[in-house]
Amino acid sequence: MGGATSGHPGAVPAETRPDTAVLDVDGTLVDTNYQHALAWYRAFRRYDITLPLWRIHRTIGMGGDQLVGALGGDRVEAEHGDELRAAWAEEFDPMLGELCPFDGAHALLAEIHRRGFKLVLASSGKAKHVDRYLDLLGARDLADAWTTSDDVEQTKPAPDLVEVAVGKVEGARPVMVGDSTWDCVAAGKLGVPTYCLRTGGFSIDELVEAGARRVYESLPALQADLDRVFSG
Repeated sequence: MGGATSGHPGAVPAETRPDTAVLDVDGTLVDTNYQHALAWYRAFRRYDITLPLWRIHRTIGMGGDQLVGALGGDRVEAEHGDELRAAWAEEFDPMLGELCPFDGAHALLAEIHRRGFKLVLASSGKAKHVDRYLDLLGARDLADAWTTSDDVEQTKPAPDLVEVAVGKVEGARPVMVGDSTWDCVAAGKLGVPTYCLRTGGFSIDELVEAGARRVYESLPALQADLDRVFSG
């Protein structure tokens, strides 16, 4: 486990402790980031735009509404944005059968549920993709709610997805768990503390600089530290 916080949880009054866990799905619970990068690479190639995969990877965690412009610029978004997003879906869908949860994903969700916290899976993915992830994770009976791209107009790094996720369970004191700098930025705009996994391919320093309180190498490492995460 790696991380960055200061001080000790100490005795925190119950009324100020977190009551809601908002968990990102892609790259945090399910190993999808590199498939997403490859699907975007192929989508851009359809329009004779060749981008290095490392650059595409750096934007994974954004939704498609943000990613096209971030990579291709305003002109590409204006001319091909919707077509590129459709092409991405066509390239990504055949890879759904290859996707697997990260080790410890179901156990983490079960433990958060057992502790009595409100649990929301925050995804900006298409509804059919989220359905697939819920089944892979065995999460339908554990999560109180989940989001899809249908729930927001703007995805990360805009804060809309986090705000909607918290609103679905009327959470008062949420914490966010993610895997990318974009998770940290989005949650930070709402003042929501974020804990991150290395599973998205970002470095500890990058995640901490973006606002992560602590960074973990794996979901079991995070689960072992839940007392700290939920101490407020």
